[in-house]
Amino acid sequence: MGGAVGAALTATGHTVQWASEGRSAETRERAERAGLSDAGTLEALARTSEILLSVCPPQFALDTAAAVSGFSGLYVDANAVAPASAASVAELVEAAGASYVDGGIIGPPPLEPGSTRLYLSGAGAPAVAELFAGSVLDAHVIGDERTAASAIKMAYAGWTKGSAALLLAMREAAERLGVGDELEAEWRLSQPGLAERYAAAAASREEKGWRWSPEMREIAATLEAAGLPAGFHEAAA
Repeated sequence: MGGAVGAALTATGHTVQWASEGRSAETRERAERAGLSDAGTLEALARTSEILLSVCPPQFALDTAAAVSGFSGLYVDANAVAPASAASVAELVEAAGASYVDGGIIGPPPLEPGSTRLYLSGAGAPAVAELFAGSVLDAHVIGDERTAASAIKMAYAGWTKGSAALLLAMREAAERLGVGDELEAEWRLSQPGLAERYAAAAASREEKGWRWSPEMREIAATLEAAGLPAGFHEAAA
């Protein structure tokens, strides 16, 4: 996702940097394909950038913000975290002298117009949205409230990934109870497309489950803070 977001910016003429220190050869290849310039380290990135855009697995959002302590530009946290977690990131970067913008990405890595939205909130959100004008990533400002973008991301992912977890659990239950094939046959009769959705969820679990699990916990925290039951998404994690 990070490489694709960077490519959306380089394609419209912006200079985008990344930090190669500690990253894999595969990540380097993606960065090169996206046209990103290598700043070497996060420290160098923080010194030479006007805007930092954080796109990482949710469990690393706070550590990533801490790693660029001293950055005094515009920090955009576009990670799948609860509003309370986003507020913690905001406090951290603002204490170090940066301005904070909340972000939430919905959709696949942006490769074509209309596929992916970047929701933004906070006082600096319009300036960030302007960067993506004319790009394949649709940037939407949804207000001044500092964690609104994280809130919509959590509400959306709570359904898409939460329902995928439920589907995986019920198919596993049917298999253990000896009626897996029968359940899939019934899906084909009464729930067209559900078998294919299950297959897609299973493939995504293998590829992305390691970061979906902490995302489910962020959603659970979001629900709890809103006074709603958090147990389902804790179980989904």
